[in-house]
Amino acid sequence: MHSLYWRIFLTFWLALALILVGTVTVAVNVASKHRQESPWVQRGQLYAQAARAFEAGGPEALKSWLEGLGPNEPFSRTFVVDPSGKEILGRPLPRFLRGPADGSSDHASSPLEGPIAPVGGALVLVRANGDTYHVLVGPLREAPRLFGELERPGVPMATLVMALVVSAVICFFLARYLVAPVDRLRYATRRMAAGDLDVRVSQSLRGRQDDLGLLATDLDTMAERLRNLLEMKQQLLRDVSHELRSPLARLQLALSLARRQDNSVERHLARIACEADRLEQLIARTLKLARLERPPSHVERTRVDIGELLANIAADVAIEADAQGCLVSLESERALAISGDPELMRSAFENIIRNAVRYSPVGAQVGISARRIESPIDQEDSLEIVVYDHGPGVPDKDLELIFEPFYRVDTARDRAGGGEGLGLAIAARAVALHGGTIQARNRQTGGLMVSVTLPTLEHDLPRVAAIDSAAA
Repeated sequence: MHSLYWRIFLTFWLALALILVGTVTVAVNVASKHRQESPWVQRGQLYAQAARAFEAGGPEALKSWLEGLGPNEPFSRTFVVDPSGKEILGRPLPRFLRGPADGSSDHASSPLEGPIAPVGGALVLVRANGDTYHVLVGPLREAPRLFGELERPGVPMATLVMALVVSAVICFFLARYLVAPVDRLRYATRRMAAGDLDVRVSQSLRGRQDDLGLLATDLDTMAERLRNLLEMKQQLLRDVSHELRSPLARLQLALSLARRQDNSVERHLARIACEADRLEQLIARTLKLARLERPPSHVERTRVDIGELLANIAADVAIEADAQGCLVSLESERALAISGDPELMRSAFENIIRNAVRYSPVGAQVGISARRIESPIDQEDSLEIVVYDHGPGVPDKDLELIFEPFYRVDTARDRAGGGEGLGLAIAARAVALHGGTIQARNRQTGGLMVSVTLPTLEHDLPRVAAIDSAAA
């Protein structure tokens, strides 16, 4: 029986049935014992009655007393043995009332050949002439019954049967209540395994706040997450295909023109080299983005000085900023250390700062600030790094989307800016791997501001200078 439904049902039903039968059995037997007198008291009463009858009328009165017991239960186990060794009413004596005689086993009706020594003893009555009569009361122990007093007539068996039926019905609905959600969850997982990520279970389990209801909610969340990841993967493949098609088309065009125009081969070769370089950078960034799809536990961590890292990046980017006619300024506190991968951190902040420089107008300034944020006593401090520019900004509806791969704003931050839409996506993934958050918002004075929050260094890790990790 492999069905969880029937296992739960039969287990609960059997347990309740055994408990019920045992409880009723014990209750009836205890009540019966309380209603009855003690066996030893009954034996003593019989002995007392026999003695009074014998004193009043001798053997004849004793015989009348014995016959007066009638066919009830005391008569069947009370015997009187006369001096000749026979029962006074002529009844055969049970073997347990007869004494042993040299190991032989005579007929039950034969006289006693051994001493009278039944279990519990016997009452000895002696006449004046010396005749001895023995009053014997057999043992009160009966053959054991499976259910004790429940097997006696008059016990309401209908009540017991009704109790078993009620317990079976209750266990049936209890098992159904427990297993029905499991069946729905199993059906949903089968549909998900078949590729249907639109299946939902929590709607059919509305109102359940137990573990199965929470499991259904978690399963729906997982299905939604898987569907989003699959859509993102498909969108990423489409975007990669589109981005790779554009430089390849320009390469083919340059080759075609180079074949037709013999005098301008060098110019077309330069164009081919430029497009090949763009293609190589796009492939490298895409592979880097794919490598960031890993658990945070797989990140190799060491001590990274954020202030020193930002200073090195600002010095490198200053050359590009000067060529574009803008400035890069840095304001950083001291002792801003985190636990992380220096290469990933450099790649993240370099993409953010270069993105700000790319869209800053001539004569503008790109600002970088880094400071420690004090948290409550029961929480750890964090670092906040802010990069802002004076460019055209981003529409509010696109602020959350700029961190998606290959996403570009159609107006200001478009293809003409020279980006592929991977820089901020790489930065967001790198920050997330380090347990941080990244946000973008428009400044009131104009421009875009990107803020990154990272947890501070928790352990004393080996120090690695940021300049040593500059080979990004």
